[in-house]
Amino acid sequence: MAAVKILFIEDEAALAEIVKESLEAKGFEVSHAVTLAKAMQLYKQHQPDIIVADVMLPDGNGFEWIATIRRTDTIMPVIFLTSRSQTEDVVKGFEIGGNDYLKKPFSIAELEVRIKALLKRELNTVVLSKKETYTWQIGKSTFLYPAGELLTGNRKRQLTSREADLLHLLLQKRNESLSRNDILQTLWGNTDYFSGRSLDVFISKLRSYLSLDTSVKIINVRGVGYKMIC
Repeated sequence: MAAVKILFIEDEAALAEIVKESLEAKGFEVSHAVTLAKAMQLYKQHQPDIIVADVMLPDGNGFEWIATIRRTDTIMPVIFLTSRSQTEDVVKGFEIGGNDYLKKPFSIAELEVRIKALLKRELNTVVLSKKETYTWQIGKSTFLYPAGELLTGNRKRQLTSREADLLHLLLQKRNESLSRNDILQTLWGNTDYFSGRSLDVFISKLRSYLSLDTSVKIINVRGVGYKMIC
């Protein structure tokens, strides 16, 4: 089996060396970039399986760089590494397309677990898509899973893998209350603060995608979680 290819973007030399060597010792193939310009070059050359990116870099902002990547690639798993932990920073990271968020300092073991968790979800989606496609009618829209396509009239919106997984989970329990913690455990594997904030962002994004259809609602269920009505 080919080694998993990681694009690792980090300008802190000591940390970068430790992370790169540790991940390579675990069998990953790691391409390291110190700048976003180099990261783009490696992204095009090596076609990585996952991106692990610092936020503050010498030639720009990792959030903005990933936002650029997301214009053409909605599937690539992305983990942000940052010492910034303000709520607005966390929210921004997930709004532009991040899948996970790891606060510095972190352990290599935790990073490895999160990388494997994201890659496992992507692999499961690929395997499932080869076997069967599920079609859901959501009011005036049609949702294809796991392809992640949301079709409304002549418009097709390509959802990210996390958006598609969350929408599918809500649809499986449509018109029923779904526990917030159950969603977090199923899709993120934990219920920590950052995962909770990312869930809030993804719920808001799904609401915005479906906002023109008044027959469809994702409502908050006080003290429980969410309910999709359609």
